[in-house]
Amino acid sequence: MSEILQALLAAVWLVGAGLRIVRQARFYQIEEYMNGRYLRWVASGRERWLPARSISAWMLGMVIGALLAEAPGSSLPAIVALLAAIVAVSPPRQSEVKKSLAVTPRMKRLLLSAWAICAMMYAAALGAGGALLPVEISLVPVFVISALGCALFLLAPLWLVAGNLLAQPLESALRRRYLKQAAAVLGKINPKVIGITGSYGKTTTKNFLRDILNVRFRAYATPKSFNTLMGVSLAINRDLADDLRAEYFICEMGAYVEGEIDRICQLTPPDMAIVTEVGPQHLERFGSLENVKRAKYELVKNLPADGVAVLNWDNPYIREMADEGYPESILTVSRDLTAEAARAQGVNWIASEIHETLEGLSFTVTRLETGERAQIMTGILGQHNVTNLLLCIAAAHREGIALRDIAMRIRRLKPAESRLVQERTAAGITIINDAYSANPKGIVSALKVLGMHETGARLLITPGMIELGERQDEENHKLGLLAAEQATDIILIGKAQTQAIARAIQSTSFDLTRLRVVETLGESIDWYQENLKAGDTVLFLNDLPDTY
Repeated sequence: MSEILQALLAAVWLVGAGLRIVRQARFYQIEEYMNGRYLRWVASGRERWLPARSISAWMLGMVIGALLAEAPGSSLPAIVALLAAIVAVSPPRQSEVKKSLAVTPRMKRLLLSAWAICAMMYAAALGAGGALLPVEISLVPVFVISALGCALFLLAPLWLVAGNLLAQPLESALRRRYLKQAAAVLGKINPKVIGITGSYGKTTTKNFLRDILNVRFRAYATPKSFNTLMGVSLAINRDLADDLRAEYFICEMGAYVEGEIDRICQLTPPDMAIVTEVGPQHLERFGSLENVKRAKYELVKNLPADGVAVLNWDNPYIREMADEGYPESILTVSRDLTAEAARAQGVNWIASEIHETLEGLSFTVTRLETGERAQIMTGILGQHNVTNLLLCIAAAHREGIALRDIAMRIRRLKPAESRLVQERTAAGITIINDAYSANPKGIVSALKVLGMHETGARLLITPGMIELGERQDEENHKLGLLAAEQATDIILIGKAQTQAIARAIQSTSFDLTRLRVVETLGESIDWYQENLKAGDTVLFLNDLPDTY
């Protein structure tokens, strides 16, 4: 009987460790299979690496088991340890899951590797423990099984990392084959490649340009935010392998560290480069804005000598890129400069007479070399999108599309998913969905749109901005000040990361009875559905991943 209970005890800990590996794999996937980033996330919260319930259940089981160990051969310690183990390994309740685990072929290989390492380590540890410790005392084998099982359970993050390292040679081989396949597909199509990068505005600009170019050409753009090397290759192999008609390949290129855009450019050598912004997005990973600039400039450096760079002149770091003088053809755009100032600085395209209403944007675009002008009208919201549209206008015009045709197409553009998308619910409440991401420029536009709703309550729901490094508190403080000006009600999600926003709001004359702090997005949704009515407006500004 005792041997059976001990076997069950070992099985419970082993199965529990396996389940914890699966639960941790979701966060490992969110951190893009990067060992360092994942382990930093685990280490940043005690409950992530030392869950209190699991430790308490194990310790309580051991103490009670010791008290019940009256005689050799007693089964009571094993029974208590078994019950304690079941409690310890039981999955905690998850209040909110925004992104479920995607069980891809790579994830399956990772899980199998991690499970195998976990099981082998437990078997080896149990064997060593049984050889070294006296087994005639009934509590000792139970204690050994439980202690090693608890350690096995707690070390699940390390088994994931070990599994990833074990699978690395196979993954590298598969990655090389996949990239070779994508390069072959592009070689067959031989499209003109337009690379787009920037701290923010990449996806929106990419989608706008794709729709404008499709007036005359057949343009394909990487979907959603597929902007890593493997994401781009997946898009090519999945979408273009059986359709070789694309004349333009518009490739969004993202980066967390220097060198990533270089690698994407090796797969998709650009003929044209568009740089939208250089800002503090992901600053904590880059370390400085100079590093961000160098990472984004990799796209421009990879242009051929006869390539074209389309640059946002209003950004000082991008102006420095233009000052490099490469390539020979550089097109610059500005929404901040007057025509006189722009001519003096050699800017090519400007926007003037910018107006925004709840129906959208309007402005005049001028090509300063020729004086050619057009009136631009669109249902797109957010004044930051004027820059995105200017970049698209300059690029499309360079490719031979008449300005009047560009202007007509812009009238029909739609916003990218979760980027200042406005809709009305059946209850008559206006929802402004800007939840995809938040950056210091975009929040200004989003909050201004919220403020334009002059009837009813104006509710802001936000967890603030993240990954801004040493500037995070400063930028979130600015967010709080802007929010106090434009919103009548504010719900902050997550007390820890929204402290800077709350302090800023408290420093204003905002009615603090209308400021709420909750822990989950679901709580904020419940509140607005219970308290808002027809004519009110809600702005969802940013949505953090499950790792926050």
